[in-house]
Amino acid sequence: MAEHRLDAAPDTVHWGYLDAALKPHIMVDSGDSVTISTVSGGPQLTPTPDSCFHVPDALRAIHARVQPKLGGSHILTGPVAIRGAKAGQVLEVRIKSIELSYDWGYNAIRPQSGALPHDFPEFRVIHIPLDRERMVGTMSWGAEIPLKPFFGIMAVAPPKAWGPLSSQPPRKNGGNIDNKELVAGTTLYLPIHVDGALFSCGDGHGAQGDGEVCINAIETGLIGTFEFHARDDMTLEWPMAETPTHVITMGFDPDLDGCVVIALRDMIKLISARTGISREDAYTLCSLAADLRVTQVVNGSKGIHVMLEKKYLRRRQ
Repeated sequence: MAEHRLDAAPDTVHWGYLDAALKPHIMVDSGDSVTISTVSGGPQLTPTPDSCFHVPDALRAIHARVQPKLGGSHILTGPVAIRGAKAGQVLEVRIKSIELSYDWGYNAIRPQSGALPHDFPEFRVIHIPLDRERMVGTMSWGAEIPLKPFFGIMAVAPPKAWGPLSSQPPRKNGGNIDNKELVAGTTLYLPIHVDGALFSCGDGHGAQGDGEVCINAIETGLIGTFEFHARDDMTLEWPMAETPTHVITMGFDPDLDGCVVIALRDMIKLISARTGISREDAYTLCSLAADLRVTQVVNGSKGIHVMLEKKYLRRRQ
């Protein structure tokens, strides 16, 4: 299978939105891999030229030439089209590797945002040194945060009828999922809404807790390698994922209870399909062995993900 590369640049990114009308920058075959570099941070979030951090030329060029749209803050590289992928199929995204591309990340607190929108009235941004060798970020008060990089946004294009959409809320096409489990070695499955799928990614995170409560993780630039497979043997309504040890279903809704309903129903369907047990037995298994986790609470549509160890998915003889 072929290998490709797509780097962040003014003519390869879209800032703040997703849209089925975007033209792909490369077309690849199902089974090919693509290495994609991303950048992160608006001008007010980027270190000053006299700081000790290196600010990539690509980020400065994007600031100068690209305007954000629709209120989204994310600089997304793409889209990538997968030849033969059809609406109604599923895009399997095997996350082969994720590497840091900055020696810094930022975290910001914004008034009227986050899980406590009224508790912090002043804007604050901090820049966090990232140690690639030790894979830690060092906070200003001395704490070292282990780095576990992942892309906050991995998405296919939304349906054409939805038009251009802000990148802020996650949706059925993926987007700003902010699921810290989606590290290298994980496979993400996204329902395809337009032919070619049109995959984009960005919103690189060096580390994040479940919830992402102040609205930022350690935001940073990342380089990811993805292997794409168009699956005509699957159907999905919402994204799901698999790690080496777990299956993960996801739900997004403005209300956390709504998220639980979506993600839990999908997990029950998955268990029944893979094991052959009844819906009632699958529901019981979820109550005994599945973990419901709060993905994030700050993106307009909140997120819940349900995790179940794969050992429970052995088909009944």
